[in-house]
Amino acid sequence: MFVRTGLGSGRRIGALVASLLLLSAGSALGATHTSNKAMWWALPQIKVVAHAGLMGTRNPATFRPGAALTDQALATLVFQLKRLLAPPPAPATPPPPVTTTEPAQTTTDPTQTSTDPTSTTSASTTTVATTTTTAVTTTATTTTVAAPAPPPPPAKPPKVPHGGAPATMTMLDEQLVDGVGLDAAAAEFAHGARAAGLTIPDRFGAEVAARLLGLRIDHPAAEDYLELLPNDPATRAEAAYSAAQILHSSGWLVPVVQSLADTFSLPAYTTWQRRILDTAVARIGMPYVWGGTSDGPEVDFGVPARGGYDCSGFVWRVYKLTSYPGEGDLASVLRGRTTYVMSGEVPRSELIDFAHLQPADVIFFGAHGPRSSPSEVDHMGIYLGNDWFIQSSDYGVALARLTGGYRREFAWARRPLREAGLSG
Repeated sequence: MFVRTGLGSGRRIGALVASLLLLSAGSALGATHTSNKAMWWALPQIKVVAHAGLMGTRNPATFRPGAALTDQALATLVFQLKRLLAPPPAPATPPPPVTTTEPAQTTTDPTQTSTDPTSTTSASTTTVATTTTTAVTTTATTTTVAAPAPPPPPAKPPKVPHGGAPATMTMLDEQLVDGVGLDAAAAEFAHGARAAGLTIPDRFGAEVAARLLGLRIDHPAAEDYLELLPNDPATRAEAAYSAAQILHSSGWLVPVVQSLADTFSLPAYTTWQRRILDTAVARIGMPYVWGGTSDGPEVDFGVPARGGYDCSGFVWRVYKLTSYPGEGDLASVLRGRTTYVMSGEVPRSELIDFAHLQPADVIFFGAHGPRSSPSEVDHMGIYLGNDWFIQSSDYGVALARLTGGYRREFAWARRPLREAGLSG
């Protein structure tokens, strides 16, 4: 049940935070921190956002970390982050006027008449010929039109209806993902999962992107009561943590996440693979809880939690605690509760190497990769295919690439569907 990191570090936000930690919050903050330590878990990140002038205060002592994040406060935070990350351009020089000349016009004015008498000699008749001369006047019109200036960017955050209502954790992730320009990436993640036949929650794409950005943290086991579910109201502390992470890493991490989304695809699944993976992806965004196996409230090691899973508890929830029609012995193939036990329950001859992975396989990780012993296996997840897997880690239930450090520490896999005699 080892806590793993994803693309970025979920516990540190680098040099930016380190430098701003030197800022003093004053004696009032020290007194509050001492009396209410748990509510100040995000103090380093609160200092970052306060120093940047975000979230309504420049004084960390007045931040109110345990208060609910409102819809209006979230909209304002996203607006401010956009201006910090991509400041509006300086006012442009007005464009030069455009001059147009209309075609010349011709008018006819019959003002002059001359008479040229022509005499015809006859016994009784004289004929007079009359000629009319026409004067032609030509005029040209010149018009000067100023080109319209581009509309200026909004100077104030948008006002949202019901601004005092609490924003949920899902809303926090969705709006921050949109704010850094990854709304299209979120849509691509969702499209790729649905194209493979998976049934996913509406939050799926945004939660995949948010966790690849590192916008979540695993609280210490003794503080698992701080872990929030997707539909729980977000706290100002959670918003500060995510905003500080964005300030630190969005410049280099946003393009990485966008690239992953652009190439995201999953394979076609069998009926049983899809059933298992539907259960897994339905829990995207749930928190990491040490010893947790539950979708709802439980007490683990004496600490109450609102719900969540550790890495082995997540696999336990998907394979053992969820009932499937016609599952046969599926619930009994996983016997032990920990990664160490589950990784060693299958004879070595039945273990699956990297080259032969299939969707819905349970994958294990150890410090020595394939040379690890079961006692060295400290993490696990469920394979999705195409080098993607789903796990419960320090970012909660999230997708990750089976590359880099995960590839190096991949030990082996087992196939519970085959062990239960289920195929197709």
